[in-house]
Amino acid sequence: MHVRTLILLTLLLAHTRAAFAQWDVQFSDFQSLKSFFNPAVSGTDGLLNVGAAYSIQMAGYDDAPVSMFAGVDLPIYFLSPRHGAGLSFTNDELGIFKTQRMALQYSYNMKMGQNGRLAIGLQGAMMNETIDASDMELEQDNDPSFPSSSVDGERVDFGAGIYYYHPRLWAGLSCMHVTSPTLNMGEKYEIEISRMYYFMSGCNIKIKNTLLSLQPALMVQTDMQSWREDLQCKVFYEFEGRKFYAGVGYSPGTSVTAMVGGNFHGIQLGYSYQAYTGGVGLQNGAHEIVFNYKTDLDLFKKGKNMHKSVRFL
Repeated sequence: MHVRTLILLTLLLAHTRAAFAQWDVQFSDFQSLKSFFNPAVSGTDGLLNVGAAYSIQMAGYDDAPVSMFAGVDLPIYFLSPRHGAGLSFTNDELGIFKTQRMALQYSYNMKMGQNGRLAIGLQGAMMNETIDASDMELEQDNDPSFPSSSVDGERVDFGAGIYYYHPRLWAGLSCMHVTSPTLNMGEKYEIEISRMYYFMSGCNIKIKNTLLSLQPALMVQTDMQSWREDLQCKVFYEFEGRKFYAGVGYSPGTSVTAMVGGNFHGIQLGYSYQAYTGGVGLQNGAHEIVFNYKTDLDLFKKGKNMHKSVRFL
């Protein structure tokens, strides 16, 4: 790709992220990836959870963003069922930019009300940013505005959150990049990362006398300068232990999303397509695949789970 085209595309994408999602990856199916946005979710459902997501945004463009997430979380029963932990890895590539993050999460949950529980979580992460301009074809050789080879920088990053869950509803509030870290790469380049706040909420509505249930959800994210809201609703059909779902999502002024998936013996596989309603157009949207595997973890557990699983709410 010609460097001028690359710069224009990068600026366009950077503007989109600055206006809507800032630094973090914007996954469409946030209901299936709650722990990515809030560390308090880790280990709170009494199950071993293995999750992964792969997303291609602005499909059809050269050097378009490609994002990958993989994580595992579980309750720490040898301490007590109130403790949970998680480990995750995120890789986000955009043109000459690559961001990688390895994160460790801890959560502590306590009973609240008859069937509800409240969790408090912390996250510590090592973040690495790389700019690789070695393959760019510049109109002027040795242009000081661009690095002549790969440069990178590392920084410790922190996050925190609270999460309430109940068999019928859930809600969470989190802050990522608490210290607003600055990534320094070489002597000339640096990236400042703003704090990001996330509020998520959803519920499970069983339709009487049917095999259907509705699971609407909301996510609001902001750096206190710009805002993005995402509304979505999934319709689940459950029969003989199998679940299938279809859903739609809407982000005002940004996109519409269609989702389908299923759950078989603890394995959930879902696909979503996010079509942008402005800018690049509907045909150059985001393809996303989400995988989740859940199983009961009873290596150190005595007795039954203290609460029901609500991660699919």
